[in-house]
Amino acid sequence: MTAVTEDFLLELRSEEIPARMQEKARADLAALFEARLNALNLPFESIESYATPRRLALIVRGVAAMTAAASEERKGPRADAPAQAIEGFLRSTGLSREQLVERDDGKGNKVLFAVIDRPGIVAGSVLASAITSAITAFPWPKSMRWGAASSSTESLRWVRPLQGIIALLGDKLVPVEIAGVKSASVTVGHRFHHPGGITIGSAADYIEKLRACHVIVDGAERRNIIALGAKMAAQKAGLTLIEDEGLLYENAGLTEWPMPLLGSFDEAFLDVPPEVIQLTARVNQKYFVCRDNAGKLANAFVCVANIDAADGGEKIVEGNQKVLAARLSDARFFYETDLKTRLEDLTPKLEKIVFHEKLGTVADKVDRVAKLARWLVESNIVTPAKAGVSGDGAGQEPHEIPASAGMTELADMAERAARLAKADLVTGMVGEFPELQGLMGGYYAAAQGEPAAVAEAIRDHYKPVGQGDDVPTAPVTVAVALADKLDSITAFFGVDLKPSGSKDPFALRRSALGVIALILDNGLRFPLTKSVSKDVLDFFADRLKVQQKEAGVRHDLIDAVFALGGEDDLVRLLARVKALQSFVTSEDGRNLLAGYKRAANILKKESWAPGEVADNEIYEAEPAEAALREALDAAEPKAEAAVEAEDYEAAMAALASLRAPIDKFFDDVTVVDPDEFKREMRLSLLARIRDAVNNVADFSKIEG
Repeated sequence: MTAVTEDFLLELRSEEIPARMQEKARADLAALFEARLNALNLPFESIESYATPRRLALIVRGVAAMTAAASEERKGPRADAPAQAIEGFLRSTGLSREQLVERDDGKGNKVLFAVIDRPGIVAGSVLASAITSAITAFPWPKSMRWGAASSSTESLRWVRPLQGIIALLGDKLVPVEIAGVKSASVTVGHRFHHPGGITIGSAADYIEKLRACHVIVDGAERRNIIALGAKMAAQKAGLTLIEDEGLLYENAGLTEWPMPLLGSFDEAFLDVPPEVIQLTARVNQKYFVCRDNAGKLANAFVCVANIDAADGGEKIVEGNQKVLAARLSDARFFYETDLKTRLEDLTPKLEKIVFHEKLGTVADKVDRVAKLARWLVESNIVTPAKAGVSGDGAGQEPHEIPASAGMTELADMAERAARLAKADLVTGMVGEFPELQGLMGGYYAAAQGEPAAVAEAIRDHYKPVGQGDDVPTAPVTVAVALADKLDSITAFFGVDLKPSGSKDPFALRRSALGVIALILDNGLRFPLTKSVSKDVLDFFADRLKVQQKEAGVRHDLIDAVFALGGEDDLVRLLARVKALQSFVTSEDGRNLLAGYKRAANILKKESWAPGEVADNEIYEAEPAEAALREALDAAEPKAEAAVEAEDYEAAMAALASLRAPIDKFFDDVTVVDPDEFKREMRLSLLARIRDAVNNVADFSKIEG
């Protein structure tokens, strides 16, 4: 006979939950409830959870009628133990002496055991406990107390005042009271469409009853409505919606009955940079924006109302258009005002902005970056030949420095761009929208007649900001972006403000990944030891392992190449690592690694050190020994020359030729021979194997 199960519904209704908290809160509620039910051994089939601006809800499917009965066995004292010991055990178990069981312990002693049968607990009691536990332990990032009880630190904290609790197992109420709020079967619908009470019969009618009262409980459904409605509204006007997942979640978190509506703004505002318009619409008003058929920003937006207006939303759109017009007027004022002052005239203001108390002002940083950017060009690290065409952006055409450009010209532009790169920090626009730093500087530089390469470098010098961001390739941009990130890393390391554990307040790990991307993507031959200390180089090694792990490159192979010492050219290092990975995963590579480790272990065990060896002419080597020496004589110079030429595949191929002679040597020759001279000769041969292999990488660092 199938056990009877029922569905359980929980709704926690409150004042508005911030949109940014809803998705995590929904997941947290499900996780807390699942953990509590498992801990109390109440079987269930599944849990689904929901969030709207005014409620968290949870449905537990297939809840058993009660927990499974359990039997607990506890070992007590021996049967002939003193009466006091037995009485203490009886008190702890709640049993009488007659209820205890005697068992032989295998040593001829009788031991008392208590077998305690625990009957099942009805589901309602377990669920009431789970509700109380979840509410009191809920991990809101920010919460509050309210009402008269708030004078006590023991009172309930919730994201906003808790107003109602629905707790229904099947169609039966689960009684619970928390902070004066008693569970019931009544909730409320949409604040405007259906503000009155709604009686919920069970989990089965919860979602549809609320839908009938203009509340869509499922956040994913609200997001789909917004995404589809906004896209269709844009297409109806002959436009394309600029999709924005973050904005999608935010609007879904602000509405219980979302209604996407298309509005427009004055075309004259399109003179303002498109990023400014998009950010103004997004940050201030939570609007989506659109592109026209040419791919340019259109004078249209999509807002999301929380009401199904009788007039189709005309008045809502009209009101939103007025608000956006005011915001865009402010943005245009900032833009036009900023254009009146040249960037170079703003740079003195950077002397009043502290970069860090131990590192001086932003002006000090700018000076360091400018000198470093020039050095990168003058040292032939960044040249026109080593950087290509940058991606477009900021409304400017991609710019390329011709190979015929002189190094002095390139160095001058790199220094000029670096000295102007931070000037937009003191502009009105960046003061209003810090997200636009760099970007606005690029616009202002272009408008004020700076060379395109300089404006482009100012615009993109923060790139790459994170994973997936474009990596600059234009030479002036590369020089400034690289200098800016290197300065931050070396400066903070220099005053002992390194990242530690999970703490990285100055985002130095991100800067290091940016440096690595700039170097590798542009093939820059950059000897890092000329610019950074050993601890910074080690820091780059760690970041390189993180970055390359996603590309499937083994961290132990990076360690193996770094362990050689003196390898600070990331392009060369990575080429060596990739060739090494291909080699050690081949049959020849695996066998050579095993032979190397065997040789290294013997040398270590024998504490061998090179010494004087008698003339080889008086020593008659065994055939396998002679064959290995001959193979080494051929392979060593080939591998060494290949490494020198940075042809690491050829170096690995040279080493691969040693695989068979090494195997034969270990099969046929006794290395640790009783004859001291033979032993010395053979150990020296093993040392040659070790050294030949270590010329390519430190194989002792390779796992396996």
